Amino acid sequence: MSWERRQFYLLKGVNKAIRDYEMIAEGDRIAVALSGGKDSLTLLQLLLARQRTARERYELCAVHVRHEAEECGGPVDLAPLLAYLAQRGVACEVATLESPGVARRERASPCFHCAWRRRKALFQAAVARGCNKVAFGHHADDIAQTTLLNLFFHGKVETMEPRVAFFEDQLTVIRPLAYIREREIAAFALAAGLPVVAQHCAGADRSQRELMGQIIEQVGRVNRKVRINLFRAATRLPVARPRHGGPGEGAPPEEGE
Repeated sequence: MSWERRQFYLLKGVNKAIRDYEMIAEGDRIAVALSGGKDSLTLLQLLLARQRTARERYELCAVHVRHEAEECGGPVDLAPLLAYLAQRGVACEVATLESPGVARRERASPCFHCAWRRRKALFQAAVARGCNKVAFGHHADDIAQTTLLNLFFHGKVETMEPRVAFFEDQLTVIRPLAYIREREIAAFALAAGLPVVAQHCAGADRSQRELMGQIIEQVGRVNRKVRINLFRAATRLPVARPRHGGPGEGAPPEEGE
């Protein structure tokens, strides 16, 4: 299948998520959190493609948080990424994080503090560029895995919200890939030749999330709606419900639709 055809089908899911959760409005200035991975690059590509035909007019820019600390993966080679953005006329803000220092590195959960600092730098860069929304590349598998992680390890049914406002609605996080499977993103990124740059963190422990993925995969062999059901279960809660949606609204389309 050509990358153009894959893009067409992915846009159907993205447009549905945007409609269901009212993610984008006229005049929005959206900063795409661009790590350089397949998810964030696919998100940017789809939002750019959608921009040409969408009813509402919006602006896009990219924000990349560059980590200098070797223990956090070190900085990635930005040359291919910046060339890709320049070809598409997308401005990019690069925010640099210095090493957190010995005291921070020795804490029990250094990854939590690293993620917090990255998120803070990202939000600050977005606000500095006059953006009112930040788009993350989290997809349906991320949401399903997060639901199980919170249930099994924290005793609560919560997940990544497709849309959530911060700072009294001054900045809103949106996740337009909420209905898209990771395998679809990987196939598109490869077919479209996106300049994916991997950033490896030596301190990251993904074993729990990978275990959740394996559980979901196993259950999916018996019930292919497992991801949809996890999404519905978590997003029926008030904290993750669409602003004007009722119970069950905003569920991802079933596979094959």
